[in-house]
Amino acid sequence: MSPGARYSIVVPTVGRPSLAVLLNSLVESAQTASVELPTIYLVDDRRDAAAGLNLADIADVPVKLLRTGGRGPAAARNAGWRECDTEWVVFLDDDVVVSRTWMSDVADDLSDAPDVMGGVQGRIDVPLPADRRPNDWERGTAGLSSARWITADMAYRLSVLRRLGGFDEQFPRAFREDADLALRVLDLGYLLSQGERRTTHPVRPAGWWASAAQQRGNADDVLMRRLHGRGWRRRADASLGRRPQHLFATSALLVTVLASLERRRRLAAITGVAWAASSAEFAWLRIKPGPRDLAEVARMASTSLVIPPLASSHWVAGIHRHRRVRRGPRRPAAVLLDRDGTIVIDVPYNGDPERVSPMPGARLALDRLRNAGIPIAVVSNQSGIARGLITAEQVDAVNARIEELLGPFDGWFVCPHSKDAGCWCRKPAPGLVNQAAARLGVDVRNCVVIGDIGSDTGAAAAAGARGILVPTATTLPAEVAAATVPAEVAAATVYAGTLNEAVDLLLAVTRT
Repeated sequence: MSPGARYSIVVPTVGRPSLAVLLNSLVESAQTASVELPTIYLVDDRRDAAAGLNLADIADVPVKLLRTGGRGPAAARNAGWRECDTEWVVFLDDDVVVSRTWMSDVADDLSDAPDVMGGVQGRIDVPLPADRRPNDWERGTAGLSSARWITADMAYRLSVLRRLGGFDEQFPRAFREDADLALRVLDLGYLLSQGERRTTHPVRPAGWWASAAQQRGNADDVLMRRLHGRGWRRRADASLGRRPQHLFATSALLVTVLASLERRRRLAAITGVAWAASSAEFAWLRIKPGPRDLAEVARMASTSLVIPPLASSHWVAGIHRHRRVRRGPRRPAAVLLDRDGTIVIDVPYNGDPERVSPMPGARLALDRLRNAGIPIAVVSNQSGIARGLITAEQVDAVNARIEELLGPFDGWFVCPHSKDAGCWCRKPAPGLVNQAAARLGVDVRNCVVIGDIGSDTGAAAAAGARGILVPTATTLPAEVAAATVPAEVAAATVYAGTLNEAVDLLLAVTRT
């Protein structure tokens, strides 16, 4: 395993017997790959864990046991990753089984991930019966094989989890909390991909009313819309399902009951027929794929009667429960960056492309802004041109080299004048900032200027934009003191320790 791809494993559990199968499969995979098994943070999320977990059948597993007292899978995963000190955290469910090559495959998945890759998903296989058609519950579980970002097998960078605060514990069950985190990772400007490792998710036994109990997730759909807006389903590849039909059937049932109580027999008959037809159509859609044995038909018929009102009531309850939800900050229309000392190491009056060196973490920070769809441009004072120390052509050559190293920018805006010229463009005058905003077609008041000295943030303030100071050794203490205010304060200038932290201020949605 590459040292750069070190990872820990977090497994939330409620004490199911399948846990032992998972742990044994991890041991077998490590033996197959001839590698040391990484630390496994096993988080017991049962409300009453006094009996403890039965790990007697598990040999040579480096488990660290944590307890969360039944606060839900989001809280359990958070408790696990907060104990980790590795570059990556791999989340597994307690009812999956990893392949024999999983240990070597996950090392390859994570070692090959570029810095801007925030998470890598495993490939999920759901075995279905070979001797008959799958039933409704089995078909539903099979959908996990094409689901995006599910934590049955999902790895995230520890640094990204820390930036975002991990899983949102407003999600009380194993539903949508994984999609919520994934969308926030994407919002943070990171990428997500699917790796090559494979994990099997068996279909676990389910009771008669299991599909009815799942309807609680409709309330979580409301929370997703509150947090991520109307387009969350498209981004998360999550279908609306039959909510419109369920609302219709539930409304018809309610009107039928009320009309019957008021002895409005004709209205009750019409809406009763509508409810019965909708319920029958829903039941047939679930029965038709098979298997059409008596027990399955009876289960589908009975649950198809209760699912529409349950789904609708949970959805309405979610609307009430999640009336006020804190969403993320407004994104800037564009980010304008100083050049020397901000994105590249400051070499005074540099005209040699070979002397260009990026600031640590600059490529990652810029890629995150690009991935978030935010235009980026450079605003730079280059008084060496006026002083005859460098030429405009040399500045262009240096800028071209910067693009080779750090990727493309949406514009370069340079002031060639000396400090005494009294021009409109030299920072801290607002000219370059206004020019960049106009060229990019955005309101300057919605722009952010990032730089390492007071003239950068001064130009932002003069133009009506927001400034973020990322100090270096050349930054004056007074400039740092002036910018050191909480990020929540609507100030003209705030402080960030690194360029990546500045991007965090612009993009991150941290929830507790």
